[in-house]
Amino acid sequence: MKMLRVVVACCAGLGVVASGVAQMPGQGITVSKENRTIAITATDSVTVMADVATVHVGFVVYGVDHDSAYAAGSQVSNAIVNALKAAGVPADAIESENQNLAEVQQYQVQQLSADEKAKRKWVLTQSWTVRTNAADAARVLDIAVKAGANQSGGIDWSLKDENAPQAQAAGKALQRARAVAEAMAAGLNVKLGVLIFASNETQAAPVRPVMKAMAMAAQVAAPAPLAINSRQIEKTATVYAVFAIE
Repeated sequence: MKMLRVVVACCAGLGVVASGVAQMPGQGITVSKENRTIAITATDSVTVMADVATVHVGFVVYGVDHDSAYAAGSQVSNAIVNALKAAGVPADAIESENQNLAEVQQYQVQQLSADEKAKRKWVLTQSWTVRTNAADAARVLDIAVKAGANQSGGIDWSLKDENAPQAQAAGKALQRARAVAEAMAAGLNVKLGVLIFASNETQAAPVRPVMKAMAMAAQVAAPAPLAINSRQIEKTATVYAVFAIE
């Protein structure tokens, strides 16, 4: 993403007149005949691979009554968490997201046979988020699914260090601002001077789709983990830079 906004203020002898005194919008720089400047607003971005994955895992079980649904849910719930911990996932990396035990409404099972309806009187759902390295996302999901997490698959991608790529984006934007300012100064037959003011505005990262594959309980013996690759994350910065004209 690249954007530019340019403001030039210099004396009448250069062919561009700043009439009176004005304040640059949103900035503390005064534009006047005594203040010979070129102001540039530039936007640039960097793209890096995510190194952190937050995997969403969960399950749903049914029962003929309240107690049987809760008992079945308790068994699956503990099996999933125990499997993750046994695989080396730290306990503080596993966070509860939601859990609910409720009676099944008729409209939810109206397409089922009478026998299936009788088995689905109550439903228990539970889910967690598991934070791990991006490279381990597939392994964590595989462990949870094989332990009974039959409603899983969402992955949020992020960075351990959000500041480094943001700083890189700001640096690129400032370089771009200087390059444009130098070209403008050359066109005015003047020399670009020192940077006298700069500010950085962080831009929101573009929304990227999140993997939402619903992984159902395995029906075959020990299938391989899903092929999952981490996503790219874009960091954008806008820099407002004011350069003196010599």
